[in-house]
Amino acid sequence: MMQAPVRVRIPFLGLRLPRIAVAVFLAALTPLAALTPLNEGRADSSVDSVTLFAAASTTNALTEIVELYKDQSDTRIRTVFAASSTLSKQIVNGAPADLFLSANERWMEHLIEKAAVDPKSKRALFGNRLVLVVGPNSEAESGGKDQKLSPSLPLGKILGTSRLAIGDPAHVPAGIYAKAAMQSLDLWDDYRDKLAFSGNVRTALALVERGEAAAGIVYETDALILPKLGIIGTFPPDSHPPIIYPLAIVTDRHSKAVEDFYGFLAGPEAAKVFARHGFSPSVAPK
Repeated sequence: MMQAPVRVRIPFLGLRLPRIAVAVFLAALTPLAALTPLNEGRADSSVDSVTLFAAASTTNALTEIVELYKDQSDTRIRTVFAASSTLSKQIVNGAPADLFLSANERWMEHLIEKAAVDPKSKRALFGNRLVLVVGPNSEAESGGKDQKLSPSLPLGKILGTSRLAIGDPAHVPAGIYAKAAMQSLDLWDDYRDKLAFSGNVRTALALVERGEAAAGIVYETDALILPKLGIIGTFPPDSHPPIIYPLAIVTDRHSKAVEDFYGFLAGPEAAKVFARHGFSPSVAPK
């Protein structure tokens, strides 16, 4: 005779379900559990909080800016860093973001098209540059960030039997810029089979740091956080679309706390921090 399935009672729902159904039910709750860090500290409803989704390349600068803001406001600032494409898609799907700082215009425009951010709040904060870096044990001659790269770049000699790390050009802004720059210097077709794609620019940087790739194309600001890496040179500005970081308020997330932090990010104190971390002051607020 077939044995009856073991049933487990879920007290807060008042249900008695087969054990396998309970497992499925609990698994369905996992995405909600993943949001816990974003809601940390919400027990005190008297304290405002603002959640900023920002490009991975801004991690160090924004971490410093958030600490600076603590001296001026009791508002809790929560930061989520990832590739702009990933964050953009999450916002469209309803992720609890209040502000979005993208590493390029494309993914901000995507949100505007989806009515996911307030287009009137969009503003360019700063720019960046694209550089070629090599690992600490590389024998390649480093020309430094002031050296402009050209089609004569001996990329084959630099890579040897290893690979070139870049962000995935299908969606990662740094990868999109890297592909455009390589195409402009007639390097793409010759080396596309030696590329190691990554999910964001910081991962590409880590591949070079660990020696898993001989070189990488990253933002200058990322290269500066690891001085032991060598900068071969900078890609000419006209070899790729302008690298601009736009900021915007997510649709229906306007509040005094959000607007105050938005203003701080766009203000002179934050601009000084961004500039100190290597972001271009040419498009930063005056």
